[in-house]
Amino acid sequence: MTSPDEREPGSGPTEEEVRVLLPSSLTVEPHGDVAVLRLCRSAKRNALDDPTVLGIEAFFSAPPRGVKAVVLDADGDHFSAGLDLSELTERDAFEGLEHSLMWHHAFERLERGRIPVVAVLKGAVIGGGLELATAAHIRVAEPSAFYALPEGQRGLFVGGGASVRVPRLIGAHRMADMMLTGRVLDADEGHAVGLSHYRVGAGEGLGRALELARTIASNSPVTNFAVLQALPRIAEANPAEGYLMESLMAAVATASDEAKQRMQDFLQKRAGKVGR
Repeated sequence: MTSPDEREPGSGPTEEEVRVLLPSSLTVEPHGDVAVLRLCRSAKRNALDDPTVLGIEAFFSAPPRGVKAVVLDADGDHFSAGLDLSELTERDAFEGLEHSLMWHHAFERLERGRIPVVAVLKGAVIGGGLELATAAHIRVAEPSAFYALPEGQRGLFVGGGASVRVPRLIGAHRMADMMLTGRVLDADEGHAVGLSHYRVGAGEGLGRALELARTIASNSPVTNFAVLQALPRIAEANPAEGYLMESLMAAVATASDEAKQRMQDFLQKRAGKVGR
């Protein structure tokens, strides 16, 4: 099999090649130019072990050929109950550091990759499960979803990126409350503070996520690249650097042939209108 580094730029592995590389705890389901990556450890409430985390990294390091958006789903009633407790082996401080960095690398591949990701949240979205969910770009929550960071009650501290991603969504003070008191947020509370973008009915999460992913996949690849790569960096930059990066990215996007064609379609009234 050709390694990802030996391929032509943008070609990517086939879906079959991706399946061979993934652990049994992950499956890939094609839906045209959208792929569903599914956690398949329902007997353990989709708890995340090392092979699963490394499989997520492998998938987003070399997504299937032709895929323009991904839906992150889970078997059973729960998105993910966090770190598989069997992974809590005896480690010295440096080994613990390396394990945390492994999670960081994997989830960064998802968050800062080239393909937008829509996560379907239901049941437990706690600990490492919340860390995985907040690495996705869009989150759709069903009524059963609940959010927690129990590490504080177990003498631990988050290690998969929560201390960076979660405060950006809900504020450090709300995250402190969850860790200090063990507070659990239900689907409505989580939506109100910003943990989900869309709140849907029971069993409607996957359908809504696929609908959103198809819309995203129809965007210009340059625009999706700008949103995933430039926008987070602009938000983190000082205003002067942010404005410059925005101008550069706007110039690149506007100069693309696809942008020019889409603008012509709009001006000639061949494109759909914004709004209802």
